[in-house]
Amino acid sequence: MAEVVTERTGAELISPPVAAADLRLPQRLRLGVLASGSGSNFEAIAQAIAAQTLNAQVQVLIYNNPKARAAERAAQYHVPAVLLNHRHYPHREDLDGEIVKVLQAHNVEWVIMAGWMRIVTAVLLDAYPNRVLNIHPSLLPSFPGIHGVEQALAAGVKITGCTVHFAALEVDSGPIIMQAAVPILPEDTATTLHARIQRQEHRIYPEAIALAAQGQP
Repeated sequence: MAEVVTERTGAELISPPVAAADLRLPQRLRLGVLASGSGSNFEAIAQAIAAQTLNAQVQVLIYNNPKARAAERAAQYHVPAVLLNHRHYPHREDLDGEIVKVLQAHNVEWVIMAGWMRIVTAVLLDAYPNRVLNIHPSLLPSFPGIHGVEQALAAGVKITGCTVHFAALEVDSGPIIMQAAVPILPEDTATTLHARIQRQEHRIYPEAIALAAQGQP
């Protein structure tokens, strides 16, 4: 199922876009998005839905940081936003249990982690087996965990990128669905490199959601 890089364009390596027809799933996917920060990947997904290139609907956005801009973006797209502040839950399993309740209340069938900065547990994964996706700013299995961009710069590699994969108990593991590679330029900082990686994240996440759904029985 994994998409790989095959073409170079300018300063970025990209995989060919999936044809729009390939993203028109026979049934509309009901998505629940988890976000901790700005929500730019949420917006990329919402834009793909609005453009009718992804047959889906975001049923709810769950965010754990009260200051997350993702909630503002959700309001712009008329998507309900629910704050579940992780600081109010003594155990990760407690938070995930509440997340599952909210997702089920909104009739969600696919869980999309879009900049979700919390480690998920079996409570969530067992409630949505093979239906929890994550995006990470590196070419996994290289540089998992936090600060993937900074890890790549520190390692001195020439190419990094982003990966959409099925979530698993081990952080940033699970089968890969799609990747895009981004060369590291001599003048790159963490800020400039992350910005270019994000452009690829926004491009491939809607496509990867459709590919994952097409691969389900």
